Amino acid sequence: MGDPRGFLTTPREVPKRRPVDIRIRDWKEVYEPQEFSALQKQAGRCMDCGIPFCHQGCPLGNLIPEWNDLIFRGDKDEAIDRLHATNNFPEFTGRLCPAPCETACVVAINADAVTIKQVELRTIEEAFDNGKVIPLQPDRLSGKTVAVVGSGPAGLAVAQQLTRAGHTVAVYERAEKIGGLLRYGIPEFKMEKSILDRRLTQMSAEGTRFRPGVDVGVEVTGHQLRSRYDAVVLAVGATDWRELPIPGRDLRGIHQAMEYLPWGNKQALGEIEISPINVEGKHVVILGGGDTGADCLGTATRQGAASVTQLEILPRPTEERPSAQPWPMYPMIFRVSSAHEENDHRIFSVSTEKFIGDSDGNVKALVLVETEFVNGKFTSVPGTEKEIPADFVFLAMGFTGPEKSPLLTQLEVELDERGNIKRNQQYETNSEGVFVCGDAGRGQSLIVWAIAEGRSAASAVDRFLTGSSQLPSPIEPTERQLMV
Repeated sequence: MGDPRGFLTTPREVPKRRPVDIRIRDWKEVYEPQEFSALQKQAGRCMDCGIPFCHQGCPLGNLIPEWNDLIFRGDKDEAIDRLHATNNFPEFTGRLCPAPCETACVVAINADAVTIKQVELRTIEEAFDNGKVIPLQPDRLSGKTVAVVGSGPAGLAVAQQLTRAGHTVAVYERAEKIGGLLRYGIPEFKMEKSILDRRLTQMSAEGTRFRPGVDVGVEVTGHQLRSRYDAVVLAVGATDWRELPIPGRDLRGIHQAMEYLPWGNKQALGEIEISPINVEGKHVVILGGGDTGADCLGTATRQGAASVTQLEILPRPTEERPSAQPWPMYPMIFRVSSAHEENDHRIFSVSTEKFIGDSDGNVKALVLVETEFVNGKFTSVPGTEKEIPADFVFLAMGFTGPEKSPLLTQLEVELDERGNIKRNQQYETNSEGVFVCGDAGRGQSLIVWAIAEGRSAASAVDRFLTGSSQLPSPIEPTERQLMV
């Protein structure tokens, strides 16, 4: 335990965000640097609980009290070793995870939680700065080959684990660059792509082979994959977006969030000067109040939208933890992201009834109506219809599962009742030698779950190939379904 009285004497403090009027003029990450001495004090707030409930909140089982104590004592080298023992990519989770570990922190029962996420992020950044993140090449090669389809966090995690176990791993990605939603879905202001690229450099040096720009199922068939590789891992994500089949949906200017965000990233990186979906000076409406909606909000703000309105069908959450979600559960409370801090015009308890177009077929407005949750479903409140202007509408209503691509048919994998790829406790599909991990098998979830599933699937594939494995397996799939 770092400071026996730290949780009593040191208030919670996180890095400050750059001033709004400055940061919306660029695409850089929003947080300012924090002195390491200040971070050590924050790490000293950890009580090293006899039963660390932060472990329950973390799908990866991160050894949080251990590296909190090590950072407090200034032992950066041992801290990064303990962090990497459970998490392949703490630089991703430290930026993008909603930190269920913090809502499960024992200090959070009646005070502010330990800044676990920030300690994690700073630990890995210190390691990169000091040259401590080096390639870990296997002692010997197994002679076994594995194809990983999809290069998001789940695919990268399973690839790195299997490469380090001595297998020859090739990662296939249909987009022009590796990274999946980490590259094309996460805006630059949340995670600069140089952060992703430096980790890919390490993985390449370890021996992982990357095959971007290959649409598996079209350019390479499932049969060809199975004939070339000893095992195939599907980490294709849950990219089948939820639609809104209402009048006017076919009007120009209405796009899915993932049709919009990749262009914003290309603009941020200077790959294009102006996005083909350019909202400068336009009225934007975002349907969906989750993280993807907030990503669209921050992107539209930086592009100079005249106004941005975000609609959410659910009621406005409370400021305090709801009684139905007691500690250590992850509570649904009102949160203000960096994008909302920049431009917050959210309307709760509404749904969209129809889109209205102009004479040229462009959307110009939408009609929304207030909603109530009655008898287990949302119902419209008569007489509450309202029209709001909309030059662009972005649908950020989540995803329903993996795309029903030719690859799934070629591999003859079964789907479960939710539309996800069906698997057993060993991450195996019904097709021998074909495994699935991440959102493709679990459904839309968090980045920390994707990495945990990748690590567990790697252990299962290793056992399939060699008969045994020393790779860790955090939690089995059947256990995961019981957890958020």
